[in-house]
Amino acid sequence: MYVTINRFKVHAGQEAAFEELWLTRDSRLGELDGFVAFYLMRGETKDGRTTYLSHTTWRDEVAFQGWARSQAFRSSHKGAGGHSAIYDGPPVLETYVTLQSITA
Repeated sequence: MYVTINRFKVHAGQEAAFEELWLTRDSRLGELDGFVAFYLMRGETKDGRTTYLSHTTWRDEVAFQGWARSQAFRSSHKGAGGHSAIYDGPPVLETYVTLQSITA
């Protein structure tokens, strides 16, 4: 498995606006070969900002790269730069290759 995490820092008081953007966007992830799962997570608020993570699991890096180059990616991120007042800086992308997986 290949995991990507985008870490967002949202100005305190802008959480509802951020969540509305994400929860109503036109995600096409489920249509893509190699997509496994997506999670949007809210963390704690401190120092005037709330941390959010978007966590996506892919079959492998090739599947993720296919998504990143797709029209579906461009469509789901359309207008993302127009909401800069919500964010305390740009998102930070982290990528991981799974070494071990244990499930129930």
